[in-house]
Amino acid sequence: MFSRQRFVRALGCSAVAILFSTLGKAQMKNIAERLGYPADAKLLIIHADDLAVARSVDRASFAALDQKAVSSASIMVPCPWLTEVAEYAKAHPDADLGLHLTLTSEWDPYKWGPVAPRDQVPSLLDPNGYFWADNSPVAKNGKPEEVEREIRAQVERALAMGIHPTHLDTHMGTLAARPDFYAALIKVAHEYHLPFMAVRSTDPQLAPMMKMLTPHDIALDSVAVFNPSIPASEWTQSYVKMLQGLGPGLHEIIVHLGYDDAELQAITVDHPDYGAAWRERDFKAVTSPEFKKALEDNHIILIGWKDLEKLL
Repeated sequence: MFSRQRFVRALGCSAVAILFSTLGKAQMKNIAERLGYPADAKLLIIHADDLAVARSVDRASFAALDQKAVSSASIMVPCPWLTEVAEYAKAHPDADLGLHLTLTSEWDPYKWGPVAPRDQVPSLLDPNGYFWADNSPVAKNGKPEEVEREIRAQVERALAMGIHPTHLDTHMGTLAARPDFYAALIKVAHEYHLPFMAVRSTDPQLAPMMKMLTPHDIALDSVAVFNPSIPASEWTQSYVKMLQGLGPGLHEIIVHLGYDDAELQAITVDHPDYGAAWRERDFKAVTSPEFKKALEDNHIILIGWKDLEKLL
């Protein structure tokens, strides 16, 4: 069974955890040149997760998008603040907003459930009628046809609200929990002509999913999130070090933005990882002068999923 912990694996003592390993240089050369950059360019998507989960997350993410501190973000369609995100999307048609396809509801006691009718996706629900709290019960109980039904419903809900997604990715890595779940992601992405979260890997458990990719699918060289072992005092500097170590290729850094306010503190109570303080530190890091200087000093080119979407 594929756990969230396996999906996010540490990279030594660096600032990040690498989700997947390196892709061959040949594909990167094609992507870089097709985007009009040198073959050895360092291309980076700075991506904000979890829009719609809380107003605090929305406000911080909108601010970062407006400041171009992040180049992409993704939306949790089942979550309560979707209407606010839809209004932002309509007012900012150039914003790079994808869908953070969601099959888990991890906060306690703050919960959400499916977009599809509950009686059509019963395998995805806990005894209280909400999504399961973690990947393991989803992988154990989920039926692939119900996974496909739910993620398709999330795409359709976004479109109906005037959101035109630039890509599809997966909240907590749930759609990588089983090959048949990942096949549903690929099927839906292809039908809507959208790029999706794909990164080459040598992990034997991920190999079946990587074999599903077609020559037209775009794969990232690496995806990284913050390493929880880094002290708060070294938060921004750890991101700077990560940028300094970035090599040629197509990369993504996933950040989780928010303000350390009463709303987000209540939602993430007793959960320091990805909690309110964590998210405000992420916001301060990516909007800091040190981070911006590191991007410039290391000749890193920011792109978005919208750029990759054009290659399809």
